Amino acid sequence: MKRLSIVIIGSLNMDMVVRTSRAPNAGETLFGQGFALSPGGKGANQAAAAARLGADVQMIGRVGRDTFGSELLEVMRKEHINTEHIGQSETQTTGVASIVVDGEGENRIIVVPGANIEMGPADIAALEPVISQAEIVVMQLETDLAMCVHAAAVAHRHGIPVILNPAPARELDDEFLQHVTYLTPNETEAGILAGIAVNSVAEAEQAAHILLQKGVQNVIVTLGSKGALIVNKEGSLHIPGFPVQAVDTVAAGDSFNGALAWQLTQGKTLAEAARFANAVGALAVGKQGAIPSLPYLPEVEQFLQDAAGR
Repeated sequence: MKRLSIVIIGSLNMDMVVRTSRAPNAGETLFGQGFALSPGGKGANQAAAAARLGADVQMIGRVGRDTFGSELLEVMRKEHINTEHIGQSETQTTGVASIVVDGEGENRIIVVPGANIEMGPADIAALEPVISQAEIVVMQLETDLAMCVHAAAVAHRHGIPVILNPAPARELDDEFLQHVTYLTPNETEAGILAGIAVNSVAEAEQAAHILLQKGVQNVIVTLGSKGALIVNKEGSLHIPGFPVQAVDTVAAGDSFNGALAWQLTQGKTLAEAARFANAVGALAVGKQGAIPSLPYLPEVEQFLQDAAGR
């Protein structure tokens, strides 16, 4: 069988994005400056991020048999993503995310997972032939946790590297983490997983070491504009970010993960992959929307060339 580049197991949502100068307080009503429907979901975002860079991507997920589901399937096909294993639920609606973006580009998100949580371990068992042919498997936590645990175990059994983007953050069993090759939390998620407060790069490194002790092979803590911190048995390495004016941070982490996966399948070192992924994230936050904000390879190459010349 042909070995697939990247298999992404995850969520597909329709994002309902409201733009306002600031987020409302409890009981307060504000006027917004704009509204948009935008295809998203962490799984779909990461799949599109990798595909736009040139990766061969297969998406495993589920949508509803409704208008949003049909739109998301069409978007995935337009991004040249293999949709053969995106199912359509007969009972659940397509997942949605309500997103408030403030004047600083920061976002607050509520996700209603819908069909995303319908997939379980039995579905993964049926798809083991697909997972076993991946070069790398990418997952997030907007889907059923038992399904994610089983998928990581299947990939591990076949010697397939696993990237886990632990978002939304929740506590995870050590057995699950022992099957994770690359864990990519942000600072908040790293703190929740490690059980400590993370408010600095030093505390992020401390949290990463705790996660290594739980069995993760490599921890890459994303630090927003400060870049990323790689921690593994070889030591710690801070990969600086790229200073840009943020317009919308909705897909920042997803663009990083999709780019990281693609770079690793291209034989790049983890440090090289993280630097490239930082550039992709910087470009993504400069545009509005989730999938619409994701850059193509020539944009990233030009951005890195310009950054090297400064």
